[in-house]
Amino acid sequence: MPGSRAPRPSDAAASRAAAPHIVKLGGSLLAAPSLPALLATLARRGAPLVLVAGGGPLADTVRDLQPRLGLSDAVCHRMAILAMEQTALALADLSGLPTAADPAGIARLHASGHAALWLPAAMTLEASDLPESWDITSDSIAAWLAARLKAGRLTLVKSAPAAARTGPADWATAGLVDPLFPRYATAFGGPVELLTLEAAGAALTDGSLAA
Repeated sequence: MPGSRAPRPSDAAASRAAAPHIVKLGGSLLAAPSLPALLATLARRGAPLVLVAGGGPLADTVRDLQPRLGLSDAVCHRMAILAMEQTALALADLSGLPTAADPAGIARLHASGHAALWLPAAMTLEASDLPESWDITSDSIAAWLAARLKAGRLTLVKSAPAAARTGPADWATAGLVDPLFPRYATAFGGPVELLTLEAAGAALTDGSLAA
């Protein structure tokens, strides 16, 4: 096309910087004393962060109820997503972070400079590309969202660290993420990292997390 040109490296870097940065907060962090400080730091950082909450103890309750009540995997999948939604509401109450349920809502918050705390139910309960199985957890759902939003980066914040120079397949083997996460991380295609809460807090403080 006349007048068109290939993107320069600086153009690509600028595009990644402007794209959403997904930060998944593991449910195991809910009892961590330093979680409120991290949430405050995320709120100060603002756009283009999109925060995804794990299901935490609410999702664990669904796991416990399944054999006792004879619940199907399909209904437990939906209940676990609602556990993520409830955890996100709890984090919003603790931090004052604004919530958004869809790409348009996320974009509006980013346009005003705010980080967005994602409410997943509206986008995921009827998503045909998310299997109704315990093989998928909030980690893969965060990677799925990263692909849907064309995010520039995905950061998983967990209580357990990953070994140096490892990636999604290694994390799945070690049980740090669900078995389907490598597939969703590949579909996303952008940079993926796994950090402890302390490492994430330090990276955000010195400004390197989204670099």
